[in-house]
Amino acid sequence: MPPLPDLIAPTAHDVVEAAHKLKGIAHRTPVLRSNSIDEMLGAQLFFKCENLQRTGAFKFRGAFNALAQLDEDQRERGVITFSAGNHAQAIALAARLLDMPALVLMPDDAPASKMAATREYGAQVLTYDPVTEDRETICQRLALERGMLLVPPSENRHVIAGQGTAALELLEEVPRLDYLFVGVGGGGLLAGSLLATQAAAPLCRVYGVEPEVANDGQQSLRAGHIVRIALPRSTIADGALAQALGPMVFDIAQREAEGIVTASDEQLVQAMRFFAQRMKIVVEPTGALALAGAWHGGMDVRGSRVGIIISGGNVDLPRYARFLAD
Repeated sequence: MPPLPDLIAPTAHDVVEAAHKLKGIAHRTPVLRSNSIDEMLGAQLFFKCENLQRTGAFKFRGAFNALAQLDEDQRERGVITFSAGNHAQAIALAARLLDMPALVLMPDDAPASKMAATREYGAQVLTYDPVTEDRETICQRLALERGMLLVPPSENRHVIAGQGTAALELLEEVPRLDYLFVGVGGGGLLAGSLLATQAAAPLCRVYGVEPEVANDGQQSLRAGHIVRIALPRSTIADGALAQALGPMVFDIAQREAEGIVTASDEQLVQAMRFFAQRMKIVVEPTGALALAGAWHGGMDVRGSRVGIIISGGNVDLPRYARFLAD
């Protein structure tokens, strides 16, 4: 069963259309400021708080936009996906809102809170061993057996367009941004954000931010072709454990992104502590990538207007407490 839809590259127009589709469904999340970080970096930072989105992450935008395209027959058959957590929850809730079955394949070491939430939203959850099994192969087989449509986390026109609506909203509220920093796992948020800047702020320079040990996107842009890395397992940013960008995402990033920088686990913890102590918000490690990149990525942002997309806030509370206490 092929992904939904055919591999047609999304455009800036698709992001604008997705914004109309999501109006009144997705939260229009707030944009917050902090004098403390402005003074530290000598810039004006604007935080788009997708940790306050439905399901606790930006992923709801892309999931709902993709599922909302389905006709009645496709909705009856349902959808299947693979995800470590945030896309899983997003598909589960979007499917429930649209009254269709959903099956989610999750790694057996996925955060317990994300797995529980996915089930609570109504999806059936199956697990696999990420060391010995290939999730995409399993999903393709299950899709054929059950007649379901595969909606991948990133490599999908309508998913990418939906993710881009977070940046579009930020740019509507805060025009004339000089920089935009976006966390990168599979790259759907980065690709969608690049399309949003085409529509609303073509002079804005967009950087992706990856974990140091999962920098497949950075390597790919430097090499000029997609680089696939070994499965990364030693970063706290569990939502960014990708091995390679998909062709659609890579093409958009290669054409439009200024670059991709990386952040260490220590820098992510520093960013999480800042969010907790100074801004009083809960941000998961992956959600802190964008701030860590703006803070430590090597760009001189002094005197600039800088957008930061906080991509999510789904983190097990005992784990979160350890991050803040260490």
